Amino acid sequence: MKKLFWILPIAVGLVLAANNPAAEKEILAAMDAYKDAMIHNNAAVLEKLLHEDLTFVHSAGQLERKADVLKAVTTGKNVIIRMEFSDSSVRTYGNTALVRCRVDLWHSETNIVHMNVLHAWVKTGAGWQLAARQATRLSQ
Repeated sequence: MKKLFWILPIAVGLVLAANNPAAEKEILAAMDAYKDAMIHNNAAVLEKLLHEDLTFVHSAGQLERKADVLKAVTTGKNVIIRMEFSDSSVRTYGNTALVRCRVDLWHSETNIVHMNVLHAWVKTGAGWQLAARQATRLSQ
């Protein structure tokens, strides 16, 4: 009985934290700003959205940090002409949010990558920032 006394408040707290409509709206707006900045090679916006300790893992396994992502955007190494998110789910846990979604990413009209991606966002003094991204390429 004592265990139930402790488990129930914790479980309720996690459910309430994981369903925060205001935070979800902010995070989805940050996701849209991130997508737009990646498509338009907007390093200034990405500088604000990407956390200093960013871990960015591509679907082929390459690991990049914030400086690497910004360099790829500013040098034109990373060409993205279109990016679509679908089947998204947002779970918030206090100042942390996990966004799982399918991402279809066009590097060209014929080079399209389909992935499942997990984005980890943290709320800082600068707003919601992307702290980690892990992508898994989907089979054709």
